[in-house]
Amino acid sequence: MRRSFVRLLRALIPVLLVSAVAAPSASAADGDDGFTIKDARITESSGLAASRQHPGIYWTHNDSDDGAYLYAVDGGSGETVATITLTGVGQPRDVEAISIGPGNQIFVGDIGDNLGGTWDYVWIYQLPEPAQLKDQTIRATQYVVNYSDGARDAESLVVHPKTGRVYIVDKNAEGGRLYRGPEGLSASGRNVFTPVAELPDLEATDATLSPDGEILVVRSYFGSVAYEWNDGKPKKLQRVGVPFLGQGESVTFTADGERLMYGAEGADSRVEPEDAPGAAADGSSPSGEGGASEAADESDGSQGLKIGAVAAAALLLVAFGFRRATRSRGE
Repeated sequence: MRRSFVRLLRALIPVLLVSAVAAPSASAADGDDGFTIKDARITESSGLAASRQHPGIYWTHNDSDDGAYLYAVDGGSGETVATITLTGVGQPRDVEAISIGPGNQIFVGDIGDNLGGTWDYVWIYQLPEPAQLKDQTIRATQYVVNYSDGARDAESLVVHPKTGRVYIVDKNAEGGRLYRGPEGLSASGRNVFTPVAELPDLEATDATLSPDGEILVVRSYFGSVAYEWNDGKPKKLQRVGVPFLGQGESVTFTADGERLMYGAEGADSRVEPEDAPGAAADGSSPSGEGGASEAADESDGSQGLKIGAVAAAALLLVAFGFRRATRSRGE
């Protein structure tokens, strides 16, 4: 019986070690551990949006001189699984941002201004996210946009996940402004965006809202800042770490709100994760379902149980062996 017990412990230890060390995380399954964009056509990935309809899929696009295309990239493999060709729009000029709003509606911001903020108007395109990921052509709605205080360059567009209202952050080396669009965009006439908040100390290259609409993160080339959304009047919370990826251009919350995914321009560009900001002001997480720290605690707890089981088994085996050795010497 003693030998059977020892054999059992010896058999259990490798199994428990494999469980403790090799168990895949949920984020790895969802492609949230980082990936390389492998599509040779994507050389200027300038915006990034995590799909909620297709877990682990990230929508991106080139900056300019590419045409009206969107790419669905698998966060697990880095491969493009669908290319969307937009119709119903003119020739894009400087596509800089992408965001997903309520009802899985994709909003694309053709809002850059390579002439330094001289274009009288820019465009936003809206289209439904396809239910099937395959190459296809989708008709989009085109909105004409200008600003109440004159033309400007911008690379950041967010859509509130609950209200569907569209916001733009302009790009300025001395700090930008948050601009709010009309309650509903109109396909006829112009949509005037008005400034509602100052966002100092950042030359904004992209922005993202948490899935619950409570946290805004604005990034620049080498840094980012998290804000409490505060009904569209952001309050600064903290600076957020940014991985060095070269020309940092994009950021998006993961679909569960637990991580931020940062991207960059260039061929074979990397998309790297960072922990999302902590709990929102009401004590909930950015995703509304447990914050990054809570998720980490749960993960650490699960790993701790596994490692603890291994340690307990090992100690039992050592103790049992020591006891047998003692008895043998006594005999």
